[in-house]
Amino acid sequence: MASQDWMTKDFYAVLGVSKDADAAAIKKAYRTLAKKYHPDRNPDDAAAAEKFKEIGEAYAVLSDEAERKQYDAIRSMAGGGARFQAGGPGGTGGAGFEDIFSSMFGGQGGGVRFETAGGAGEPDLDDLLRMFGGTPSPTRSGGRSGPFGFGGFGGFGSQPQPQKGSDVLTSATLDLRDAVAGTTVELTADGRTMKVRIPAGVRDGQKIRLRGKGRAGLNGGENGDMVVTIAIKKHPVYSVDPVDGANLRMDLPVTLREAALGATVEVPLLDGGTSKIKIKPGTSSGTVMRLRGKGATTGKKTGDLLVTIQVAVPKKLSKAAKEALEAFDEAMGDTDPRATLMEEAAT
Repeated sequence: MASQDWMTKDFYAVLGVSKDADAAAIKKAYRTLAKKYHPDRNPDDAAAAEKFKEIGEAYAVLSDEAERKQYDAIRSMAGGGARFQAGGPGGTGGAGFEDIFSSMFGGQGGGVRFETAGGAGEPDLDDLLRMFGGTPSPTRSGGRSGPFGFGGFGGFGSQPQPQKGSDVLTSATLDLRDAVAGTTVELTADGRTMKVRIPAGVRDGQKIRLRGKGRAGLNGGENGDMVVTIAIKKHPVYSVDPVDGANLRMDLPVTLREAALGATVEVPLLDGGTSKIKIKPGTSSGTVMRLRGKGATTGKKTGDLLVTIQVAVPKKLSKAAKEALEAFDEAMGDTDPRATLMEEAAT
């Protein structure tokens, strides 16, 4: 992002935090807004997508201590986007940049102007810093310490120190099959488009750090990283286990008869095949059964498929079905599944 953008964009307002907010408050605000405006929650919403991008840009600057200091200094100097013009006989009487440059550079200050967006023949902030022999904005290259040792806003007499570039934050939304098998996605972030390999077995919300793919460092410092947050689209049958990304989960509907008497049921697998699972008599809803080796295959292992039994209760019953259930209830006698509930609850 160019320094001119820093003049006109209030990143604190974008995140809804005060200028003295600490790192934790900034991070919390970013997460709340990123979740609210995430593309998955706002499909085909151009305004939400633009807001999501602005939130990412604001957090990228304010979460980096060095960039935040320079951003604050630039905003303070410019008064949030104001134009600074030279003082002179026709001015208000105060010394402007023109007077300062005249005294420092032998009367060459006439006509010098500092603007947020440099026009033809008019220097912008980076030009101003270069005139002092200083370092331009952290997102531009070519600056180096001059004869005054003035590196950006580091102060006179200081030597510029290598600074790591800031991280670039972005996200990737995957189908569950791609998350399980691994895939290559094309991402656009910070004005660049690149292909990124997503490893097999990633989980929803997982962050992948790409070393050196962030913004360029300053004064020979290393580049920042790109941090990709994974979002997995909801699948109608399967989900990735939140604890072990190699394991998959699914619900298996069974009839009342199958749960009560036991049965062997066919289970569909993510790879298109099937497997059979044996349900024991008296199995209740919520029982988890494991099909070993039927989960996702990652670079390290092949996980399991965790099957949760769900007894399907019919919403509509025929007259014959109702009579059969009443006969069943009568045959069960005085059996009460809640017989000890009150006593256990009181312990």
